[in-house]
Amino acid sequence: MYSDKLKATFESFNKQNILVIGDVMIDSYMWGKVDRISPEAPVPIIAISKRENRMGGAANVGLNVQAMGAKPIMCAIIGDDEYGVIFTNLLKKREMTDDGILISNKRKTTIKTRVISDNQHLLRVDEEESKPLTEDLESRFIEHIKSLFQKYSFDAVIFEDYDKGNITPAIIDSVVKIAHSKNIPTLVDPKKRNFDFYQGVTLFKPNFKEICEGSKEDIPKGDFNALNLATKELLSRLKAKTIMVTLSELGVFITDNGSYHQLPAEIRDIADVSGAGDTVVSVAACCLAAKLPLQYIAAISNLAGGLVCEKVGVVPIDKNDLLIESIEYFQSNSFSN
Repeated sequence: MYSDKLKATFESFNKQNILVIGDVMIDSYMWGKVDRISPEAPVPIIAISKRENRMGGAANVGLNVQAMGAKPIMCAIIGDDEYGVIFTNLLKKREMTDDGILISNKRKTTIKTRVISDNQHLLRVDEEESKPLTEDLESRFIEHIKSLFQKYSFDAVIFEDYDKGNITPAIIDSVVKIAHSKNIPTLVDPKKRNFDFYQGVTLFKPNFKEICEGSKEDIPKGDFNALNLATKELLSRLKAKTIMVTLSELGVFITDNGSYHQLPAEIRDIADVSGAGDTVVSVAACCLAAKLPLQYIAAISNLAGGLVCEKVGVVPIDKNDLLIESIEYFQSNSFSN
């Protein structure tokens, strides 16, 4: 794939609409300085100097989709509470539509607060509800999602599962059936609870730990023949088309039950791996919607995951940096078109 073709592909992302269904949350940060210990208990006292709220969880996938030039439609249930207001305001700040957001007084908005001093993470406080949706709320959410398919022409659907209850087997089944009827590819970043319910999806993207747990196999890391056997069994079980496994420092593995490809990670100065999986599935969705070959999807997604690991904190991909690195990568590696 030459430079002009890659540029044209990246330009085509700007015309895409991508539905992101999953567990959105607020990542809240409190920065300050510790200079004494509490007289009440042997714990540090931090004087807060700065606070910031960011979109997190599945919403980070939306940020990455937006960074690639596509239009993300975030689809989630949030609480009718103060944090829900903060989340919708964060959407507006990022110029994202809230068409996909369903507000309910039966759920609470997830917020994860991190306390940081002198670049040290001292504490995290989670306020969340992770039980599955009630039947009534599940039905409302399914109808809400159906209305989005009527309003938008989607190029891909991403399930971003953080095990907080927004995604249920019934929701998966309904969405996959609608997507299949419209020839829209479906991608999954799974968690353990719903692992076996993602039947018939286009691309299933677990990390190495998740595929070991999901396949109930003790796969030696680096044994790609063993990994290939495990993914073949999982492909058959899920009736999925493609499985892509992220392998941290070993890169990515991708197969469609034919030949498999293992693409090593590029040598980098790793600063923070947080959010890399979100970036990988976001970029893979854009590439899949653009109908790129399997090996190219894996290569570009692998590069994207590595690039964000060079940044401190959870940050979306830089599209131009990814394009430049992709051009260099394909010019120096032999790939068939």
